Amino acid sequence: MAENRKAALVRITGRVQGVCFRVWTHDEAKRLGLCGWVRNERDGSVTALIAGPEGAVGTMLQRFWEGPPGASVSTVASEDASSIEAPRDFRIAK
Repeated sequence: MAENRKAALVRITGRVQGVCFRVWTHDEAKRLGLCGWVRNERDGSVTALIAGPEGAVGTMLQRFWEGPPGASVSTVASEDASSIEAPRDFRIAK
C-alpha cells in the first residue's frame, strides 16, 4: 500500500538568508523525494512548499530546525497545503 501523500506550506524564521538555506532545502528535499519550491521573503524569512509521502514531509519539517551550517532557526511554522498544486519536481523560486 502506498504511503499517504501530504503537502505543507512552511515559514522558517531566524538567520535563514545569506546562509544557503534555499540550496540546502532544495538538496534535502530532492534526497527525500519531495516536490515543491523554496523562496526568500522580503522580511528575512524563507517559505517552502513541500509535498510528497507523509513520512518524508515529516522528516523535512524536522530538518528545517537544523538548516545548513551558519543558519540559526527561530521558528518553523507549517500549515496544510493540500489545496496548493505542487510542481512535479523541487525548485528554488525567485
